[in-house]
Amino acid sequence: MSTLLQQANLTNFVDVAREVGLDPYRQLRQAGISPTVLVDPDIRVPAKSVMRLLEDSAQLADVEDFGLRVAEARQLTSLGPLWMVMHDGATLRNVMEAMARYLHLLNEALDLRIEEVGDIAVVRHEFLVRVPGSMRQSTEFVICLWFRLLKLVFGTAWKPRSVYFTHSAPASLATHRRLFGVPVRFRQDFDGILLSAADLDLVGPVYDAALARQARKFLDTKLAQSDSTMPGKVRKLVFALLPTGECGAEQVARKLGIDRKTMYRHLAGYGQTYLSIVDGVRVDLVARYAKNSERPLSDVAILLGFSSLSAFSRWFSTRFGCSVSTWRRQQSAPESAR
Repeated sequence: MSTLLQQANLTNFVDVAREVGLDPYRQLRQAGISPTVLVDPDIRVPAKSVMRLLEDSAQLADVEDFGLRVAEARQLTSLGPLWMVMHDGATLRNVMEAMARYLHLLNEALDLRIEEVGDIAVVRHEFLVRVPGSMRQSTEFVICLWFRLLKLVFGTAWKPRSVYFTHSAPASLATHRRLFGVPVRFRQDFDGILLSAADLDLVGPVYDAALARQARKFLDTKLAQSDSTMPGKVRKLVFALLPTGECGAEQVARKLGIDRKTMYRHLAGYGQTYLSIVDGVRVDLVARYAKNSERPLSDVAILLGFSSLSAFSRWFSTRFGCSVSTWRRQQSAPESAR
């Protein structure tokens, strides 16, 4: 089953593609996206198709900041009811929690969560699906959108410490510096935004509290009617819980409000098991975590939920046919030497 975007809203893609010398309609067709999405932004589109569209367009045009350009051109008020909820005079923490809660209704491919450590808060972004090759454009597109949204709601009071990306830095940082206005760091442990924990108590403006309450009620109803499958729900929780060391089947089932056997039964109905989902998430994440040669492999093992480095090493060798050390050397070698 495809993971879908409820609001792809690719209208501004056309303008950006033309600016860099691309035929936007050809790019859409090659990504398997119907041009009808340009006139009806509520059409549900496979997330992987949109990711591939951004990555392929950037590569063909040889424009490293393509995802940022599309995010900059996006009309932020197209979020509909969620936009209303973000303007109900809530704190930044409330806004982020609302975004995380209702995000699935707009984009089934994303997970957004807040972590607090002392006086630091981290807003983490994770893709629940991936496409082969680079994810640079898709990642920068999403984080730039979140950044712009929060900047629009909270104004000059919103100034995080820095923006983090797991991929390497581009040749030019001009667009990043202009759009974010804060330090942007690359080859980091996560994709997201770093801010002071005290900033979570920032209060946004109140536009129409009654309208915001109605919007929240509407979104809650839609959420209750959501056709999200059990594998999708489990996968999202596994993404969030793996690095915590508390990603056992019992913990995941408890967070879903059911017992383990019931979760197993629902998963079996889709031809999946809990362990197969965990394994799939690990495969999706391992390249991101292990590619950075400066990261100790013991840390990678923890982030993927393994009890020891030896257990991680055995899993990696079985899954990829070589040791993780050999894989790292191959990734760091020049393209011509592979």
